[in-house]
This record gives sequence, structure tokens and C-alpha cells, in this order.
Amino acid sequence: MNMLDHKAMQKRMKRRFRIDVLQRLLFVLATVASLLILLLLIYQIVKQGISYIDFGFVTHFSSRRPEDAGIAAALWGTIALMSIVTPVSLLLGVGTALYLEEYAPRTAFTRFVELNIHTLAGVPSIVFGLLGLTVFVYGMGLGQSLLAGGLTMSLLVLPTIVVASQEALRSVSRSLQEASYALGATKWRTLRSVVIPAAFPGILTGCILSLSRAVGEAAPLLVIGALAFIHYIPVNPLEGFTVLPIQIFNWMSRPQEEFHSVAAAGILVLLALLLAMNAIAVLLRNRKQKRY
Repeated sequence: MNMLDHKAMQKRMKRRFRIDVLQRLLFVLATVASLLILLLLIYQIVKQGISYIDFGFVTHFSSRRPEDAGIAAALWGTIALMSIVTPVSLLLGVGTALYLEEYAPRTAFTRFVELNIHTLAGVPSIVFGLLGLTVFVYGMGLGQSLLAGGLTMSLLVLPTIVVASQEALRSVSRSLQEASYALGATKWRTLRSVVIPAAFPGILTGCILSLSRAVGEAAPLLVIGALAFIHYIPVNPLEGFTVLPIQIFNWMSRPQEEFHSVAAAGILVLLALLLAMNAIAVLLRNRKQKRY
């Protein structure tokens, strides 16, 4: 290598190092900016709504007076809704992913189904609301009920759960399955004892993100006719219901400034519910990651 080539290489290396430093700086600035915006939003919500959070706020129903307003119906409606969404979406989503990855033949039809699932994962939530209105509310005659809302939200998160579960299953080393087959295990035994436990952290991460989206969505439920003002805790799945996002939206749409503070308190409760869900998922995921 002559002197000119050596100098040219050093010049290119210096330029690459400068670009690397610039890119790192841009990534750090983007992260700091995002965190600052998030902290600013949380600070504003806490400042505005923390004074309204007490035991009565959780146990009282919605009221026309801000000082008496509570989230009892919305909170229990959200919990009841998720008690329907969670088993339905997890069983169908993970089961579909297992079938597509392990059992379905690799044909043009299978690829077409997977393409549609990936497409549905990016469809706006309002479309699923219209689908739920057509199929569950009118088609199956469920009306504006908790069951119709739960099935509609299950449709909303189902494509995301399928995609996330497929990626988690693909990440499992093929050698683990081959070792299980070599020991005489059947396909289902291998899936149940080797593949699913090894893919469980990834599956759980995708599922909890999808369910968190379901907790915070209001548009599909508004389409199927979820209520914004009820004075009872929904017990029967065929009863009317409300959820926290709809209750918060109702308070924010009112002109009184006090209701905006009540809405901020509702947002804090919703954030606490989401954090609790994610904390449980992280604990379960860490336990499985230590084992596999």
C-alpha cells in the first residue's frame, strides 16, 4: 500500500468516525426529547388530577358534579371487558400462530393468509368497530353489550398477537426441536414442552402490548354503542357497559374546567392499570428467560 492510499484510508476512517459520533448524538437527542415530552405530559396530568384521587373517586359512579364524580362503573367495566378479551384473543392468536408456523403447509394460500394478518395489524381501530357493529351487535344479536365489546376488541388485537407469536416461535432454535424429536417426542409434545416455553417471553411481550392497546382504545367501543354514563357495575355480559377511555373522553368533552381535572385523575388510574399489567408480564417473562 503506497502513501496516497494510506492517507485516503485514514481520511475515510476519520469521516466514518465523525458520522458515527453524529449519529450517536442524534439518537441520544431523540431519546432525551421523547423522555422530556413524556415527563412533561405526566407532570401536567399528575398536577391536574392528583387532588381528585381518593377512595371515593374509585367507588363512586359518574356524576354531573365534578366533586362527586367517580370511575367505579368505568373501572369495573374495563376489568370485565379485559376478562373477555384476554382469553379469547390469547387462545385464538397463539393457536393461529402455532398452526401457521408448525402445521400449515407452505402454500400460496397460507402466504395469502399471513399477508392479510399482517395487513390487519395496521388497520385503523375504527374499522374493527364497524366490523363488530355488523357481526356481533346486529348479526349475532348481542346488542350494545359487554360481550359484543369484548369480542370486538379481541378482533382488534388478534392480528398483532398472531404476528408477535409467529416471530417468537421462529426465534426458537431448531436444534431444540430436533433434539426433542431425537428422544422420541411427538410433535405436540415438542411444542408443548420445548417450543412454547422457549418462545413464551416473546409471545408474552407481544400479547401484553396488544392487550394494553385494547385497554386504551375508545373508538371501536363508541361505534358499537358503549355507554358513557351508567350507575351500575356490569355483571351480566349482555348488559350495557362503559370503560375508562370512554369515561375520560366524556369528561374532557365537557366545558367545565373541573371535569378536565377529573379526567386527568381518570388518566392516572388508567396508567396505573397499564403499569400493573406490564409489571406482571415482566415478572413472568423474566422467570421464563432465566430458565431458557
